Amino acid sequence: MPQQFANFINGEWVESPEVSPNINPSNLDDVIGEFARADAEQTQRAIRAAADAFATWSLSTPQQRFDVLDRTGSALLERKEELGRLLAREEGKTVAEGIGEVGRAGQIFKFFAGEALRIGGEIVPSVRPGLTVEVTREPLGVIGLITPWNFPIAIPAWKIAPALAYGNCVVLKPADLVPASAWELVKIIAQAGAPHGVINLVMGRGTVVGEALVASPLVNAISFTGSVATGRAIAARCVASGKKVQLEMGGKNPMVVLDDADLDVAVEACINGAFFSTGQRCTASSRLIVTEGIHDRFVEAMKARMVTLKIGDALAAETHIGPVVDAKQLQQDEDYIRIAREEGGEVFGGERVPGASKGYFLAPALITGTNNAMRINREEVFGPVASVVKAKDYDEALALANDTEFGLSAGICTTSLRHATHFKRHVQAGMVMVNVATAGVDYHVPFGGRKGSSYGPREQGSYAREFYTIVKTAYVAS
Repeated sequence: MPQQFANFINGEWVESPEVSPNINPSNLDDVIGEFARADAEQTQRAIRAAADAFATWSLSTPQQRFDVLDRTGSALLERKEELGRLLAREEGKTVAEGIGEVGRAGQIFKFFAGEALRIGGEIVPSVRPGLTVEVTREPLGVIGLITPWNFPIAIPAWKIAPALAYGNCVVLKPADLVPASAWELVKIIAQAGAPHGVINLVMGRGTVVGEALVASPLVNAISFTGSVATGRAIAARCVASGKKVQLEMGGKNPMVVLDDADLDVAVEACINGAFFSTGQRCTASSRLIVTEGIHDRFVEAMKARMVTLKIGDALAAETHIGPVVDAKQLQQDEDYIRIAREEGGEVFGGERVPGASKGYFLAPALITGTNNAMRINREEVFGPVASVVKAKDYDEALALANDTEFGLSAGICTTSLRHATHFKRHVQAGMVMVNVATAGVDYHVPFGGRKGSSYGPREQGSYAREFYTIVKTAYVAS
C-alpha cells in the first residue's frame, strides 16, 4: 500500500477522511504516496492555529526568526539531491532541474534569514517643533499561500520565507498535483524550530481549501501563483473583504532575435527558454519574434538543435526534457498545436513520444508561419510549444513583443547596444533578458510582471517586504 501523508496543523500531523494519489508523470504505475485532502473544517483549524500563534511569533526577535530560516535553508541544501529526485518524480522536470530548484529554495531561506536581521525603519524630524517621527514595519498576520504545480518547492519557499522572516504566520495550500515537495518543506521548517501554528500545511482542492482561505476573516493576506482566471477571482474577493493580495499569473513571453544576433547564442537561449522544464514555466519563451534577415537560418538551426534533445523519464541522467505534468495538460498542449496547424502554422515536432514506461511524453513543437493574431500567440499554452513570428525590423519586433495582454518576461538577442538599451526601456514587461533565456531568475532581486501577468507588490529580494509588512508611523513628543 502507498504511504499516506497527513496535513500539518498547529504542530501536529492530522489525517483527513479523503486522500489523493500522487502519481509520477514519467511512469503512471509509480504512486509516490497518498496525500491528505483537507476539508473546510480542517482548513479553519489551521487558520485559527496561525492566528493564535501570531500573537507570539509577531513579537519574536530577529534572531529567533533568523535561526529557524537559516536552519531550514541548511537542511534543504544538505538534502537537495534527495529532494530533487522526489521533485523530479512528482512534477516531471529533470533530476538536474529538480536538484537546482531545491538548492534555490535553500538559498531563498538563507537570504530571508538575513532579511530578518535587516528589518529597518526611519527616524525623521517632524515639521513641528518638539516632535520626532518614527516609521517602522510590522507583520500583517495570517498569510494564506496558494502555490502552483510547476515549481513545487521554490515557489512555496519564496512565499513562506519572507512571510516568516517578517513575523507572519502561514497557511500553505500547495497544488493538488505536487504535494510531496511542499510536505517535505513544511516538515523541515517544523524541525528547524518553527513554533506550533507558525507554519501550517493544508493539502487539497482549491475549491475547498483555497475557498476557505480567501473567505476567512482571520486571513489577512493572500499570495497566489496560478491561472489568470483564478487569480482575478481571488483578487476581486480580497479587495471586497479588505485583504491584501498578491498575484502572479500568466505569461506570453516574447524573445526577439535581431539580424545582428549571434545565432548560436540565440538558439541556445530560445531552446532553454521555450522547452526546458517541458515549457511549463510562466517565464517560458513562447513567442519567438525573428527579423527577416536571420529568420530562415534561425528556424533551421532551431530544428537541428531540437532533434538532439532527449525526451524521457525525468529520473534518467541523459534526459533533457521530461514529461508533461498530467493528462489534462498534455491534452491542452496537443489542442493548441492542432489549432495552430488549422490556423495556417507549420508544425515541427509536437508528437507524443513513446517511453519505456507509461508517461506523458511530448516532443517540443516549433510552429512557423504564424502571426500575432493567431491563438497560439495570444493564449498561454504552458507546454513545450513555441511559435515563430517574422518581423520586418527592430521596430516591428518591439511592437509585436508588446502586443499582448501579458507582461511578465521579455528577451532580446542582439549584438547592438543601441537596440538592447532601447528594448530594456520600451518593452512592456516586468523582467527583461538580453542574450539570455527569458526563464531563469535570481532570488535576491524582485520578480514580477505587469499588465495581466501580475498584481500587487513584487516577490523575492528585499522588495518582498512591501507585501509581507505594513507601515506604521509614530509621532513622539520630546
